[in-house]
Formats: sequence, structure tokens, C-alpha cells
Amino acid sequence: MLSLSRRQFSAGALTEMAVFAACCTATMLLAAFLHLGHYGVSSDSILVPAVQFALVMTGLGVVFGLFRVGEPKSLTVVFTRTAIVLLVGFPIAHLWFGLDSAGLVAREVLGSASLYALAGVVFIRTGISAVLSSGVGLQRILIVGTGAEARAVEAVINQGPRRSVVVGFYPVGPDDDRPITRVPGGASAFPRTADLPGIAERFKVDEVIVAVREQRGGVLPIRGLLECRAQGVRVRDLSAFYERVRGEVPIESLKASWLIYGDGFAQNATRSFTKRTFDITLSLVLLVLALPVMLLAAVLIFLESGAPVFFMQERVGRSGRPFLCVKFRSMRTDAEGDGVARWATENDSRVTPVGRVLRKLRIDELPQLFNVLSGEMSLVGPRPERPAFVSGLTEQIRFYDLRHSIKPGLTGWAQIRYAYGASVEDSRRKLQYDLYYVKNHSLALDVLILMETVRVVLLGEGAQ
Repeated sequence: MLSLSRRQFSAGALTEMAVFAACCTATMLLAAFLHLGHYGVSSDSILVPAVQFALVMTGLGVVFGLFRVGEPKSLTVVFTRTAIVLLVGFPIAHLWFGLDSAGLVAREVLGSASLYALAGVVFIRTGISAVLSSGVGLQRILIVGTGAEARAVEAVINQGPRRSVVVGFYPVGPDDDRPITRVPGGASAFPRTADLPGIAERFKVDEVIVAVREQRGGVLPIRGLLECRAQGVRVRDLSAFYERVRGEVPIESLKASWLIYGDGFAQNATRSFTKRTFDITLSLVLLVLALPVMLLAAVLIFLESGAPVFFMQERVGRSGRPFLCVKFRSMRTDAEGDGVARWATENDSRVTPVGRVLRKLRIDELPQLFNVLSGEMSLVGPRPERPAFVSGLTEQIRFYDLRHSIKPGLTGWAQIRYAYGASVEDSRRKLQYDLYYVKNHSLALDVLILMETVRVVLLGEGAQ
């Protein structure tokens, strides 16, 4: 990962964003030269609007997942998402350029620049795919282990964007219960007696992934791994691998020592002040912008099923302290008439017709902006759970209470990375994303999550 306040952005994603922004800037300049050059329009006069065009489109690219890491993106997917970004960005850029006389020239070539940008992205993507298919620029990975964990790592690498290739497997210990002799793509298991540093040097290995869950009893080639590290080869365990590649911390293979001695978990005064200032400022802005929508929601709820319009429910906050979370009421007033806490399901029969729309668009969560202003919640963080669920989940899921080390959020990393679900297993999966956020949270990551939340709301992905 490449540090940007912390390490939530991969080098690949940053590179894609930079290339896309450069492409948008260049195509705006090209459009001005081709269509307005004979009118004496200079590159200097169009440069600022070109940069503004690039910033708008790159920001929308983040919102619509154009640079999202950890998922394979075919040329069709890239074309579709880029086209959506340009279609949505066109009216935004058109209005933006109308605010300044310098942007009026850019307005005239905005359509052409958008088409050129789409063609440029497709051309660049095709060229990159051709280069990577030849093997140039691929990160070469050696997996230590041949058991279930090793096969899972190999599957993640093959299913993700083609930036890495597995050169082979190094068998060790009892974890290799089903040894690999040959895998698609030519990677194979090396002899157990082979020299690990020699393999790394011969096959030009960039990274070694230790995919062995049980490491006691001297099963790992510690000396060989140390020599690889001394040669400049990166060595990662399973937790670090999944954190880097998938933005989650798998609790099955997670060790307390990795959390204790690893980096992250920034809770200093500077970070707290920055986050609180960001929360207050943006919450006030959002409340002003959302006020008409909130008034309409209140009226519709009252007309459909009467009072109360708001729903107050006890949730668990930072350090396990309870607080009253406020939402627009989206369920019947007798949803839990027997007093028994129940998971909310995707097609919950207790949800009213108006409530279903509010939940789909996340409008029911808007009153929690007042919880943010009061300091009980943050804009971004793990979603707060009910005390009745927390006590059971803490007993069933390791490290579950770590999510309470920071304030709960209106939205979070788990909400944009994991589909809607309401069960112990869903909570286990979401915890892996929550732990990633707790460990790596920063202002830059908060901004990314808020931008991707826009996509989740616009596309109606899940509910909460």
C-alpha cells in the first residue's frame, strides 16, 4: 500500500486516478486546439478549465468505483463506468464553467472533450492490458504453504486485477494437507528441500506471502524468510496480505500480536481534532442541504402511519457506552411489540412502504447528523449496533469489541464494501472491514468512504 495519511489507497488505484486525470486534462486541451485553435484560443487560457474538468471527472470516478481496488475490471466494465462518469459529469462541468468567464470557452468543447476522454481511457486500458498480458510489469509472488490458506491466496490473486502472478508454492509443515502439484498458469510446488532465498532470486520474486495459519512448532523456514527480507523481497503474513489486497482484516487468521505490534490505530490529538472538525463542518452543510428532503420525509411518514415520525433506539457507542440513536421511523409502530430485539432483514415485512423507500435511499439515517453534531457519532465509522446484539456478537466473534474503540459512524467502510446482511456471519464479515477502518482510519479514507457512499445511495445498494 502507498501511504496517503495512512495506507488505504493502493499504488495501483492512485496510478489509475493520475492517468485518468491526465487523460481528461489532455483531451480538453486537444478539443480546444482542434475546434477553437483557429480562433486564437491558446493552451494557457484553457489550462485551468481543463484541470477543473479533470478534477470533476476524477472525483466522480471515485464515486462510481472506476478506480476501486480488489476487483477485476474488464474493458467493458471500464468503458461503462467511464461513460457513466462522463455523462453525469457533463452537466456538472457545464454549470461549473458557467460561473467564470474563463470557462465559457471550455463549454464550447466540453462535449468533444468528453468523447475524446472516453476514447482515450479505452485506448490506454487496451494498451495496459496488452503489456500486462505479456508479463511485463507484473508483481511476482511466491506463496509459502500449499494448504487451504495458500489456495485461497492464489484464488484472490487470480480473481483480482491482473497485476500479480504466482510463480510457485513453497511447502512447509502440517498445514499442507492437500499439497499442490500443478496449478493453472504454470505455478507449481517447489521441493521442500529447495533453498527459499535461491528460489526468490532465480524467479525474481517481489513478494513472499506466508499462507500458513498454524506457525508453531518450527514449521516456517525462518532463516530463509529472513534472507529473503535481507535481499529486499517483501514478506507478508495472511493478515497483511488481505489488508493490502482486499481492504479487510480476516479474523480467522488474525493474531493479537499482529494488532499489538503493527502500525495503525491512530488516536492522537491531531487526528481527533481533525476528525471532529470535519464532522461538525460537513454535518452542518449536509443538514442545510438535506433539510427539504427531511421535511418531506417527515410529512410522508406522518401521513402514512401517524406519529411518531422519529425513532429513538439505544445503540452502543465508543468504549461501549450506550446512546440514543435517532432515525426516521421506517417500520410499523408495533414492529417489536413483544420487546424482543430482531435483526432487520432486506425484505422485512415490518417496514412500511414509505419506510422502504427511505431505507433504500438512506434518508432514514439523516437525523443521525444530530448524533454527529452532539459528538455521539462520527460521519464515518463502524455502524452502531444494539446492546442486545453486541453482547452476543462479542461472545461469538473474536475481536468484535475492537470496533468500539472509535465512534460509530453514519456510514462506514463495511457499508460500501459488503452487501446488506443481518446475521452473525454477516456481522463477522463486516467486522473484517470495520477492523481495517479502525486500524487505518484517516481523513483521506473518510473522504473516500463518503464519496463511495454517494454511489451506494444512487444505485440503491443495500440498506441499513
